[in-house]
This record gives sequence, structure tokens and C-alpha cells, in this order.
Amino acid sequence: MSQEIPYKIYLEEKELPTSWYNVRADMKNKPAPLLNPETLKPATLDDLRPVFCDELAKQELDDTTAYIPIPEPVLDFYKMYRPSPLVRAYFLEKALDTPAKIYYKFEGNNTSGSHKLNSAIAQAYYAMKQGLKGVTTETGAGQWGTALAMACAFFNLDCKVFMVKVSYEQKPFRREVMRTYGASVTPSPSMETAIGRKINAEFPGTNGSLGCAISEAVEAAVTHEGYRYVLGSVLNQVLLHQTVIGLETKTALDKYGIKPDIIIGCAGGGSNLGGLIAPFMGEKLRGEADYRFIAVEPASCPSLTRGKFAYDYCDTGRVCPLAKMYTLGSGFMPSANHAGGLRYHGMSSVLSQLYADHLMEAVSVEQTEVFAAAEKFARVEGILPAPESSHAIRVAVDEALKCKETGEAKTIVFGLTGTGYFDMYAYQKFNDHQMSDYIPSDEEIAKSLAKLPHVEK
Repeated sequence: MSQEIPYKIYLEEKELPTSWYNVRADMKNKPAPLLNPETLKPATLDDLRPVFCDELAKQELDDTTAYIPIPEPVLDFYKMYRPSPLVRAYFLEKALDTPAKIYYKFEGNNTSGSHKLNSAIAQAYYAMKQGLKGVTTETGAGQWGTALAMACAFFNLDCKVFMVKVSYEQKPFRREVMRTYGASVTPSPSMETAIGRKINAEFPGTNGSLGCAISEAVEAAVTHEGYRYVLGSVLNQVLLHQTVIGLETKTALDKYGIKPDIIIGCAGGGSNLGGLIAPFMGEKLRGEADYRFIAVEPASCPSLTRGKFAYDYCDTGRVCPLAKMYTLGSGFMPSANHAGGLRYHGMSSVLSQLYADHLMEAVSVEQTEVFAAAEKFARVEGILPAPESSHAIRVAVDEALKCKETGEAKTIVFGLTGTGYFDMYAYQKFNDHQMSDYIPSDEEIAKSLAKLPHVEK
């Protein structure tokens, strides 16, 4: 096999980004501001401070500063597992018999098993620096909860995690990793919070959702002195921290003079996709280069492809700020699919605005097809991918097969956000032919969207 490009492109430690890139600074159409849930007016720094750490609240509202320096303690922590490798998928290319060149940025080479640690350590650092006792959060599949538990242990912070009930039950070992790092883990919706009790009464027997867990985590933060809420996706600050992924990817590609044609990422709240595409999108926004960006979401929770671009609550309990985003409605209860990290009713305001401006595409895929691609990838590339990451694999394979039909040797880059070794229940269901696909009906989505808040344009 000809190998002009190494299997794995590693950067040197000195090439690790020292600043995060804020793509909002280059966006002509800025994301609409968050709204205070009580006044429905643009949220101010003082509005956000009771919920978020002060420095994170400032980052959330900053849409003009292009580069924000990474604090030295965070940069030092990054050096334990970053830079992460950019891998040429030679064996996948051969298995597909495609002229396409396929690369993936692998973020699973840390104990948390995913990209989530990139933001968790930053948010924990700012909480520690502010002198807080601890933080609260939600987690879907558990990668974010695991990452935050690790980060809090590093900075001696208390960590309270509300884990979506279906994932709490499906992924007991992920739960135990969080507890090993000192976090308390509660299935959501729970009976521990007023919002949890209300949701349980309204939706008896519910599997929960990220929107539910967010509501409970926020309530727990604002009702306990010395605590703040931190989020693993969706927010501007989280996408900012995740740009280390894209910045490293671009540096690695530039070293070998490689220009991608297509960049693909799975999309639930949008943190990994936003982080991966950010520097490339910056070039596109500035007119320096052009790329095709594809967001991949589950057909069971299709916020971009079937949702509405409107102001909506970020949580099911309607206590968080409102964001203008592609949404299925904050009360939408997704089916118990196995990609727990993609079961969020909305999408990042940054990605939503880019999608509305036709700067990126979106597709939805069914989970049986996703797991078929995951197994093919595992057998030829040697990594068992997380169900979330496998959505990107599915579309990368599809695009590579299109190249086989046309004879075009396009360069495809996708984000492999983490490993699937805590997702064996899902793989078992697939291997036993017990996995099914659920696609919400137009009526279900319309019913949920009918309850969107009325916000004056």
C-alpha cells in the first residue's frame, strides 16, 4: 500500500493551540442573543452569573474576540492527552474500494473516552479559580459526566451529575466511572428536585431527556450556595473550548499540504462538530477557502433537519435562558435510542445560525444503519466507536461510496469523538437483531413545536 501520508499524524507538544478560536467573531450574522426566561430580554452578564461561573458567562456573551488565551493550568492538563492523532483511514478506504481519502480526528485517547474533557477541564478550572465548592451538570450517554468528574477531581471540586434515566440504566459502568472519580450520579428526572417531580408527574414512566436533566442540574446549582451549573454542549463557551479539535486538525493537515473537501461531525448539541469545523468555517466566512460541512443527527431526534429555527427554552423545565436555535420543542421526549449524547431537543445557536445561512448541511440517519457502519469501521480500523461518533462514520462512508461511483478522489475528514466500550448493551442489541429504528411522526413534532414560547421578533 502506498503511504505518502502517515497512518497517524501527530503534532508536537509545542504545536498545541495556546488560544481557543471564537468563530462568532468572523460571523457576519451573529447568533441571536440568549434571552432572560423571566423578562424575555437579552441576557446580561448579571443575568448569567447566578447560574454560570463569571469567566464562562463572559465567554458566553463574547462574539467579537477572535482568540481567547487558554489558561496555563488548562494547557498543562491538555498536555496529558493532547495533541490527539489525526488518522488516515487507509483500511476503511480499501474496504470501501473508494478513491476518496478519509481522515478522522480521534478524541478517545483519554480516560473519559471522548472529546468532552476539553471543555470539562476548562470549566472546572474557572470554577476553582472563582473559589466555588462545586458544580452541577447533566449527562446523556455519560461521556460529559465522566469528563467533568475527572476534571473536578483534579481541582478538588464537588460534582453533582444528573444522568438521563435511560442512559443511567443502559450504561451502569459509565455511571460507576463517574462515581470512582468522586461524583454523585442521579437518574433524571428524579424526585430530588421540584422540577424533576413536576416532569415525572407530567410524563409518568418517562426515559428522561437532556432537557430534563439540564433543568434539574440548574435547580440544584441555584439552590446550593457555592455551586454553579456547567454544560457539556450547546453553549457558545463549550464550542469555544472544543476548537482545540479543529485547530489541531488544521495544523496537522497543513503540515502535509492537505485540504479537505468535506468535513463531517455528529451533532446533538453541537460541541464536537462546532469545535472540529471552527477554523475551517472561519476561512470560509473570511472568503479564504471553501469547504463542505455536514452535520449528522439521529433520525429519532432531528432538530436541524425537521425542527424549527426559533427561540426556545434550553431545558424542559423552562428555567434556563432561551436560545434561538433549531429545535423540536423543549418538551420533546426523544425515543430511547442508543446515542444518548444526541438526544437533545435543540442545537447550538452558532451552528443553527450557520445552517440557516446555508454555510453547512445537515442529514439525519437511522440507528441500525449507524451501527452497521460502526461495526464495519471497528473491523477494519481497530477502534470500537461510540454510537454518537458512528453517525459521522455512517455519512463519511456514504460520501466515500459516492466518490466510488463518480471516480472523484475527494478528501473527507470526520470527527471520531470517542470510544464505545461502555456502549456494549447497544452493540448487543444490534448483534442480536433486536435494535429498531424510531422516527417521530410529523404530528408528534408539530405537537411539540406548538408549545414553543411566543417571543417577539
